[in-house]
Amino acid sequence: MALILNIETATRNCSVAVARDGQVLAYREIAEQGYTHAEKLHVFIEEVMQEAGVALTELEATAVSKGPGSYTGLRIGVSAAKGLCYALQKPMLAVDTLAVLAHAVSVESGLIIPMIDARRMEVYAAVYNAAHEEVRGVEAEILTDESFGDYSGPIYFVGDSAEKAKTVLTDVRFQFLESVQFPSAKVMANLAEKQFKKNQFVDVAYFEPFYLKDFMITK
Repeated sequence: MALILNIETATRNCSVAVARDGQVLAYREIAEQGYTHAEKLHVFIEEVMQEAGVALTELEATAVSKGPGSYTGLRIGVSAAKGLCYALQKPMLAVDTLAVLAHAVSVESGLIIPMIDARRMEVYAAVYNAAHEEVRGVEAEILTDESFGDYSGPIYFVGDSAEKAKTVLTDVRFQFLESVQFPSAKVMANLAEKQFKKNQFVDVAYFEPFYLKDFMITK
């Protein structure tokens, strides 16, 4: 029964959960328009540990959302996870951000497509079946009225791109589950536990977030 700290900062949602054997003991999260991860993250970590009644030294691993997502958000989360792992001499787990988003919903049939906003009409997206098995890996794509047209059956979209996606994705097969906008550390907990049991750790020294696209500075 592993005690794992889960950190999710790939989007506007700054989310932290501590879980034992995949069951969440305590969590904190907030999704604000302005990114406040640098201010909130370490406070949230301290609060969830206190609420769960466990010490950092009792952790058996730290899990972090690996991306894709916000460049700044990912850097903050990964830096915090690395610092904890170095200090505590514990292993680190990296969980796919879109997998976390997809696992936030359950459907009887069809496909789940988690999407993360990448500005303008671009999104980071992957495709999962109803059993949460990956059908298509992560891609950065420009949304058009032809997007995802090759897939049959009902398609459920989750993520923070619904508003712009609905302007072009108008097929009757498409359903937008707008109650799920951001990946959460609460959902990450179970995925991290599975990776822990399989010893799917990453190298703390050399791990880098999965940005998918190069960071660009704009005026």
